[in-house]
Amino acid sequence: MIDKQINKDLILRERLALQRTILANQSTFLAFLRTSMYFFIAGLSLESLLKIENSFIIEWFLFISSFVIFCVGVFNYFKHKKMILDNEKHIGDYKMQYDEQ
Repeated sequence: MIDKQINKDLILRERLALQRTILANQSTFLAFLRTSMYFFIAGLSLESLLKIENSFIIEWFLFISSFVIFCVGVFNYFKHKKMILDNEKHIGDYKMQYDEQ
């Protein structure tokens, strides 16, 4: 009886930890997206705010930076999502042990 309770608690803790990790991964992706949008908006508004000669160079730098940050964020999100899904199978091992008893 005690062994079943320990395994059940272990499964619950593992599931909750997995859920927190998934939410953290999503939050990180949204931070990358927000930063990318800031760079993009800065590029759009640079010419109207500042009268700088050759401002298009700075604008293009900001646009390219925005695209790179977005791509890194997408790559990071899917890389970590795959790692999370790969580690989810370990929770199943505990569940199988619990069902057998």
